[in-house]
Amino acid sequence: MHDPFQAFGHKENVEFMNVPFLDLQMQFNQIRSEIMSAIEAVCEEQHFILGSRVIELEQTLASYIGCDYAVGVASGSDALLLALMAVDVQPGDEVVTVPFTFFSTASVISRLQAIPVFIDIRPDTFLMDPAQLETRLTSRTKAIIPVHLFGQCADMDVILDVAHRKGIPVIEDACQAIGATRRGVRAGAWGVAGCFSFFPSKNLGGFGDGGLITTNDPDLRDTISSLRVHVSRSGYEHVCMGVNSRLDALQAAVLTVKSRYLDVWNATRRAHASLYAQLFAEANLLDRVSLPWIEPGNESIFHQYTIRAKHRDQLMAYLTQKGIGHRVYYPTPLHLQDCYRHLGYGPGSFPVSESAADTVLSLPIFPELSKEQIAYVVGTIQDFYRLG
Repeated sequence: MHDPFQAFGHKENVEFMNVPFLDLQMQFNQIRSEIMSAIEAVCEEQHFILGSRVIELEQTLASYIGCDYAVGVASGSDALLLALMAVDVQPGDEVVTVPFTFFSTASVISRLQAIPVFIDIRPDTFLMDPAQLETRLTSRTKAIIPVHLFGQCADMDVILDVAHRKGIPVIEDACQAIGATRRGVRAGAWGVAGCFSFFPSKNLGGFGDGGLITTNDPDLRDTISSLRVHVSRSGYEHVCMGVNSRLDALQAAVLTVKSRYLDVWNATRRAHASLYAQLFAEANLLDRVSLPWIEPGNESIFHQYTIRAKHRDQLMAYLTQKGIGHRVYYPTPLHLQDCYRHLGYGPGSFPVSESAADTVLSLPIFPELSKEQIAYVVGTIQDFYRLG
């Protein structure tokens, strides 16, 4: 049997090793002093909502992503919601997106009493299949939300070509893709708006919830900035309905510090992905697992390292026994969720998404992961299939 550990000076397989799915404590320990200094500075200032810290983060990330403007909000879900509100999505309008994604991609559509219209994903990238897009557009389509899932950009050039011909705005769900590029353009710089999440587990994660919207449209920036504070023009006068979705200064301070390390962390994730691919191939497992496929011209940030695995559920149980963290993103496509039964979809409506839900498995990929841990993960998966 091939021993993945040999490449790292080990003579035999390790019987047990704890490999967490994510270890944020390790990341924090490396930059503890910078983070605590930033937090202490905010505490000294006693300005906790919006303010100069948020403006600094907005400017930093707008420049990084390659957009003119960025607006900090309370979460990635709110970023999607406010972007839809800003393009005037109304009750009864249709918004096209995919069913293989996190729930909020569609739930924000429903919160506005609009209608999610799903199209299936590509089997290789798990991203929106643009070949199906035009057939799902109608006179009621008000927006399109492609999802940059697992850290890889969707086929934005094709999607935008269709959208521009139809005069439909494209809002990028880039919540898992900060730093990802397609043909040199970063996620969040393609559509009329890009939506990001700073949930702690993200590649750029805060110490709680947080989000960001990017745009090149000054009017859209002004609209979103107004919507996040109840559309208040003079304290207690309101011209229309907004929401309370302000980014905290503490979160902005933490994220500003962590943003300095983002490219290094993303590069490390890519290196981990390359090592996984090498070891899976050397272990002769490519007939049992399908590795992530990155489309030429794309640079993924590997928010997740997601494989397809034969006998997935049994493999998960074995990984648990061996101390290896793992997740399934996502076990039930949105069109099969109880709350969306009224849309009339059923099993077989989106076969690629349904197949993905039955076979995908995300493995540890966080930057602080060691080569030995990656080798242990691959060796354990090899043992599972050998014993099975």
